[in-house]
Amino acid sequence: MLARKGLLPDGFLLTRLAEDAQPSRIRPKSQRARFITKSGSCNVAHKNIREQGRFLQDVFTTMVDLKWQHSLLIFTSAFLCSWMLFAMVWWLLAFAHGDLEPRDPNEPGPVPCVTSIHSFTSAFLFSIEVQVTIGFGGRMVTEECPLAIIVLIIQNILGLIINAIMLGCVFMKTAQANRRAETLIFSRNAVIAPRNGRPTLMFRVGDLRKSMIISANIQLQVIRRTVTAEGEVIPVCQLDIQVENPLRSNGIFLVSPLIISHTIDRGSPLYELSAQSMATEDLEIIVILEGVVETTGITMQARTSYIPEEILWGRRFVSIMTEEDGRYSVDYSKFGNTVPVRMPALSAKELDQTRGVQDSGPHEGKPQGWGLVRAGRGGYRRGGARACDDTAAKPWYVPAEKEEEKKGQKKTVKLEEIGREIEEETTEDMSD
Repeated sequence: MLARKGLLPDGFLLTRLAEDAQPSRIRPKSQRARFITKSGSCNVAHKNIREQGRFLQDVFTTMVDLKWQHSLLIFTSAFLCSWMLFAMVWWLLAFAHGDLEPRDPNEPGPVPCVTSIHSFTSAFLFSIEVQVTIGFGGRMVTEECPLAIIVLIIQNILGLIINAIMLGCVFMKTAQANRRAETLIFSRNAVIAPRNGRPTLMFRVGDLRKSMIISANIQLQVIRRTVTAEGEVIPVCQLDIQVENPLRSNGIFLVSPLIISHTIDRGSPLYELSAQSMATEDLEIIVILEGVVETTGITMQARTSYIPEEILWGRRFVSIMTEEDGRYSVDYSKFGNTVPVRMPALSAKELDQTRGVQDSGPHEGKPQGWGLVRAGRGGYRRGGARACDDTAAKPWYVPAEKEEEKKGQKKTVKLEEIGREIEEETTEDMSD
């Protein structure tokens, strides 16, 4: 919709629809059910609801939740019904008072309850004039019938109530927070790649508007089917996922696109999932972004989800931010692009076991290096037997260039030590 209006280039729309066109190595599963669609709507159908009357107990919320065509149909029907109802009342008053009988306009007669009402059509026109306060002046209520004055007051009050409800519903529907969520975008795919020596789940989120989202925070949940120790099957088990943040909170500052990460450690629901088991696992990662709209002060919420087919193993996002002329520039055409990285297809648990990390011990809960080193072409082997201490082990993915650099630094330090020893011996000989 934004591309059609010229607010975004066509290339961005194509990028968002097909962000990462590389073929997936995971076999797709057709028609996999999901709770939250990629657009953020709830994908749950409620059937066989017996107590439908509960929706009428909160009429305003029901009206706001309806689609626009249904709401406009209800408002139009409400106005027409009220006009027809009071048109019948005005016609009955005129009929009871004898105002509908033909009279000679040149002869004086009784004063009618409402002037210029001679048929149901004129009564209907008068009902519209009263309720919408048009006031053409040809028809008016006289002092002859007190009941007509009471009906006039009732119709005015009822018309104000209908107008207030209609305007309130229209305002709430146009100012709904989900409209602001249309300019909050998520990457089409999530990735799992090494970060700081640990496998990490990552996805990207961005805001297209210049107005900020105040007090933005993000929440991750995993929905999966589990079986308890007693054999009870829980089809929908919701587990929270901790977002990686040094402040130990889920708050984010969404001034530019961010990569939200989750470290897969012992406390993660993804700890035992490998690349192969991830493809067959029936789970869904739900992302919920909440905040306050800066311009309106309304609390908004944007949602999306990732199923196993949309989680790319061994890939990371490319950089999309550059510094130009003293300001930062974001290239949204690369928003969802990824590049491959070296990463074994083992789960985080298997990697920890290969490293030698025990399931329990004095350092449980502390992230450790994986301790895998290259062993030939495309292979990995376990490193030497090293104790699990507080010092993080060397990550398996360190490039060979860094190893050579470290060796060169060690040689330089060794030469400096030898030079100092020679200088000290020379100084001692001269003093003797």
